[in-house]
Amino acid sequence: MKPFLKIVVVASGYIAAFLVASATVAFRVASTSGPDAQASSGMYAFGDSVVFVAVFGVLALVPTGAALFFLRPYGPFWKALSALGLVVAVSGVAAAILFGIGRHAASSPLAALAGISVLRILLAPLLALTFSVCAIFSPYRSPRLALLTASVMEVLVSAYGGIVWFVPLLFHRP
Repeated sequence: MKPFLKIVVVASGYIAAFLVASATVAFRVASTSGPDAQASSGMYAFGDSVVFVAVFGVLALVPTGAALFFLRPYGPFWKALSALGLVVAVSGVAAAILFGIGRHAASSPLAALAGISVLRILLAPLLALTFSVCAIFSPYRSPRLALLTASVMEVLVSAYGGIVWFVPLLFHRP
């Protein structure tokens, strides 16, 4: 396959993912418009952005996989990608630790950083999937192991977020 056609295939996949994610958010906005949405417009807007990122992120894994397949012969790319994956995964672990330490702190810079770290923790499930796809397509052993390690780190950050945020909701006694 010619390089131009490879680029067209990957770009078309990202465009399709963007269009489907946009349509999903448009459907959500149409189905949730009303007095509740007007009263809590900021929260609904954040929810819309989370839906968009989730749908686009999952659908974009397909063209990302195609791009990674086309990049298999380039060893330096895989070394750089695995190093970047580990750095990103360490940032997730750091965000989870920061959240764990600072979430009960009084109003302070630590508490503010803990509040911002929530956004990084929310990205962890999508990053775990992304690093897994990268590991699947990696033709070299050491980058594959590094990407699998990054994926496991993101799964642990996701599990921490789930335990901290959702388990108390399930076992809350009034």
